[in-house]
Amino acid sequence: MAKILCIETSTEVCSVALSENGVVTSIKEDTAGMNHSKMLTVFIDELLKENKLSVSSFDAIAVSEGPGSYTGLRIGVSAAKGLCFGAGIPLIAINPLQAMTYPVRQKLNENLNSDDLLVPMIDARRMEVYCATFTADGKQQSDTSAQIIDEQSFADELNRKKIYFFGNGSAKCAEVIKHPNAVFVENIITSAGNMTEPAEEKFIKGDFVDVAYFEPFYLKNFIATKPKKSLLTQIVTANIKK
Repeated sequence: MAKILCIETSTEVCSVALSENGVVTSIKEDTAGMNHSKMLTVFIDELLKENKLSVSSFDAIAVSEGPGSYTGLRIGVSAAKGLCFGAGIPLIAINPLQAMTYPVRQKLNENLNSDDLLVPMIDARRMEVYCATFTADGKQQSDTSAQIIDEQSFADELNRKKIYFFGNGSAKCAEVIKHPNAVFVENIITSAGNMTEPAEEKFIKGDFVDVAYFEPFYLKNFIATKPKKSLLTQIVTANIKK
């Protein structure tokens, strides 16, 4: 039974929630897109002030471990580690793919059969997604991986059972995965509100990560792109070379 501050920044959503005994008591969320550097500390500060709490009031901090956005994960994990260091409290790492299965299982409820599969998807680039396969009761069945989706993706499993796809990477997959056993669940996002139950479960088990050495699970190496030169820069450079 714990009071946990949950931080989710693995996608375009910036989300912070207060959790008590696995239940959301307060949440701040921005879905406009990649505003983590501006909004994360603001949301944390507002939640603490509105609820008259300090960081030391919490039993732990939970943070999304990835996969997802390199920059988003770095910002979220850095903030979480700083809070844990300052308050001397443990850090819990949550897989955002697994966290998304909680609201889906609740939403589907009696429509979910025991042999159905859940496949949360986080958008990568083009037709690539970060995903993993989970059973109907939330147990992870396959390793988290980056997959390029086409018409044959998950074909073997779909021939045998129903699969529910969801997350911000699933919409583009609905355009190519047309099997009758493929069901796409809308409006499921990476949210700190989804983290509260798995965070509580990990706290009870004492499943913490090392605050000093923990790093996000980026899954793929970060590739920095070289910014294009402005037209003015190109003109100046050309004149210098003459």
